[in-house]
This record gives sequence, structure tokens and C-alpha cells, in this order.
Amino acid sequence: MTKQYISDIKDRDSINSVFLVKDKVMAMAKNGKPYMNLRLMDKSGDIDGKIWDNVEAIDKQFDKDDFVCVRGKASVYLNKMQVVIAEISKIREEEVSLADFLPVSPRSIYEMRQELLDEVAAIGNPHLRGLMQAFLADESFMKQYCAAPAAKGMHHVYLGGLLEHSLALVKLANVIVPLYAGINKDLLITGALLHDVGKIHEMSFERAIDYTDAGKLLGHITIGVELVEDKIRLVEGFPRELSLLLKHMLLSHHGQYEYGSPKRPKTVEATILNYLDDMDSKINGIQTHIAKENVSSSRWTAHHRLYDRYFFKCNGMDEEQQVECLQDETCQMPSEEPPAPPVARPERQAFNNQPLKGLENLKLF
Repeated sequence: MTKQYISDIKDRDSINSVFLVKDKVMAMAKNGKPYMNLRLMDKSGDIDGKIWDNVEAIDKQFDKDDFVCVRGKASVYLNKMQVVIAEISKIREEEVSLADFLPVSPRSIYEMRQELLDEVAAIGNPHLRGLMQAFLADESFMKQYCAAPAAKGMHHVYLGGLLEHSLALVKLANVIVPLYAGINKDLLITGALLHDVGKIHEMSFERAIDYTDAGKLLGHITIGVELVEDKIRLVEGFPRELSLLLKHMLLSHHGQYEYGSPKRPKTVEATILNYLDDMDSKINGIQTHIAKENVSSSRWTAHHRLYDRYFFKCNGMDEEQQVECLQDETCQMPSEEPPAPPVARPERQAFNNQPLKGLENLKLF
């Protein structure tokens, strides 16, 4: 059977190929009939799959993370490609090539590893350079660090994504440092390379990208600080304050408590790392989202759930094309009915400094 890659699927294509089940959810239609939502994937991307008939029997035949042979029809629904599945069956792992199912960084892993070696060699501080060399000397660590994705669903969701993202932050840091006085470049570069290091244990990526038990229970920030502390102990005379500054960067790189940071950035280097990390992850996530929209001629993407918005695909570099509006907040037709009058709100009581006034009717005084 010839492999059909998800990125090549077009509207109304007949589908007869093997995919990996990334997600599997049973749902209920408005008429009370059950149906199944699948997320099918291969190395080129992922796609929604729908099963409308006989779902209770089919549900027992395969699970999430299984390889399945799918026969069906592709169609565009709400500006997104999906596959309406007519037949589906589980197949054994020995019958497939795993290289077809795991997305890989567009950059060469070998070239990125060489770039990493060059960046570590350029670190001037002997303790920080020694720390990074301790990581580089750990072959088990390096195998995972060079292969791990940077996230499960938001950005750099492919093998080598962690290394690509970390090196991107180093490049951004090298641009930022000359613009401001007093920045500890070696600390910032080391923080950029290690800020997400805990993701090598937070996620599994041998078949599909998912969270491990350690990832769910601890998270990559806690795991990362533990890994850094273990390697710091191998570097003789590593200054305690430098250790605190580096670990603070890992603990605060998400910026805010509500984004998962145990601490908010309290140094200039930690603040820079937070903003660079946020920028690179968002740009990669948005560009990936736009790239998936090649099935539509609209100049707007489908709604991005995590960012809660649509994105305009064009940036002035392409030829003009006709705009097709999506039903978002900028394209909805105004209602012909007059707006409802504002609802009167009860007047709020003014703030006063009489904390016992509300007790005046009680038989206490």
C-alpha cells in the first residue's frame, strides 16, 4: 500500500492509507447517536477523522497510539480538512515504517548539534562552560535532548524541536545583548540552552508525542532544575550565587504564575529569557498554524483554539487574492434589529471606613 501523507490530502480525495491514532474521543450527536472523533497523524501533520456508524463495535478494535489502516473520503468542513471514515482496522507495528509517523524538524539534527557545540565552546565563564560540557558528555542525555520535541501541541511539535527552539533563543540573545549594557551574556546563553531541558523527561516521543507520568506529576520546570542541579555538582567550585541565578531563570521562564512559573522573573537575564521564549514559541506556533491552512483559498486561517483568534495569512509579499470572510468577529453581518437598551444596574454602595456600621441593628450594643 502506498503511503498517503496528510499534508498531500486534498478535498474529495479517496483515502486508503495507514495513520497513527493521536487522539480518540467518543461523542454524542444532537440526535442522541454516538460518533467518534479521531486525530490521525503521520510525520507530515495531523487531521481530524470522523466515524458516524457502528462506533460502539469499532471502539473495541483499536486504541489511542495504535496504527490503523483507514479507508474514507476527505472533505473540508468549517475551513478544515477532515476524513470521513468508512472502514478502519488496527495493524501491527512491525508492518509499518516508524519514520513515516513522527514529524521531524526542518533543520538537520546533525547541523544543529554542531551549532550547539560551537555555542558551548564560545561561553566565556568557565563554570557555565563546564556545566554545559558536562551535559554534552552525557550521551544518554544528548540523544534525548537532540530528539525531543519542544511541546506537545503549541510550538515546535516535532523531533528535534527542543534543540531547534533552544538554539533560536541563543541567536535572539546574541542580537539582544549588544543593545543593552550590563547583560551577563554567558548566563543568558546557558539559560537559553537549558530553560526547557526538563522536557526530555516530561514527554514521550518514541511513537506519538505525549506527556509521561513524570511530566504530568512534576512538569518540565521542576525536572529541569533537578537535572541542572545534578550536573552543577559535577563542576568543581561552581559559585552558589551563579547556581541560584541560573536556576531562577528556569523557574521563571514562563513569566507568570498562571502560565506555570513557580517564580516570576526577578533579574534582567531572566526577564529577557521569558520574552524571547514567549516570542519564539508564538511565532513558530502561528506559522505552523498558517502552514496547515493550505487546503483553503481564504486569506484567513481557521480559528486557533489556544490563541483564541483567526490569523491573516498574507503579509504583503504575495499577489492580491480575493478575500473570503470567515464567520468571525470582523466578518459577521450587523443585525437589522436595533440594539437592546442597556440594563440598569443597581447603584453600588459607596466605600466607607465604618466596618461596624452593618451591625447597628443587632442587639450587641
